[in-house]
Amino acid sequence: MTCDTVLAPCSILLLAGGRGQRMGGQDKGLLEWQGQPLIAHLHRLTRGLTNDLIISCNRNPERYAPYADQLVHDDDGDFPGPLAGIRAGLAAARHGHLLVLPCDVPRIDADLLSAMRETADRQPEKPLMLRHGEHWEPLLCVIPVALASAFEKAWAEGERSPGRVMRNLGASALQCPENDPRLANLNTPELLHLHNSVSD
Repeated sequence: MTCDTVLAPCSILLLAGGRGQRMGGQDKGLLEWQGQPLIAHLHRLTRGLTNDLIISCNRNPERYAPYADQLVHDDDGDFPGPLAGIRAGLAAARHGHLLVLPCDVPRIDADLLSAMRETADRQPEKPLMLRHGEHWEPLLCVIPVALASAFEKAWAEGERSPGRVMRNLGASALQCPENDPRLANLNTPELLHLHNSVSD
């Protein structure tokens, strides 16, 4: 995949810093899916889209480093949640927008990533989140880096929901079909095994 020169450059953040509770405490981004770690699939999808690929990880930095231009970690211990990783990504981002993806959506495709970037370019001052049906996907989003201070303010006031922060900032939605298979969230051993047995 080559860089799309039509779209404004963006930084990309892959979230791999969670506790992995649904995976029995395992480091989710390093679990294998179709013969490779989950993080490798997201790296393959995103590497050609940016020269600023950031991974948020709180464990195993030496294993994540080959997949990233930068590694960030939560500044608050004990796995405080994805908003902490997003804050760290916004602070580190080298471009005007930060596209955020969790590490457990390996079925997302290039067309959807392009649609996210194109939609964000048309409304550069607002966050963008994916939606399918009536369900928001706050960890599949594009955030203007200029809003980093608003995220910091929300955090300082005790907010921990990325979705609420973005909706309060007037986020818009990129609508996907209900039950879109590209958004399959492989966040339990059962789902990982089920999708592992289904070929692309």
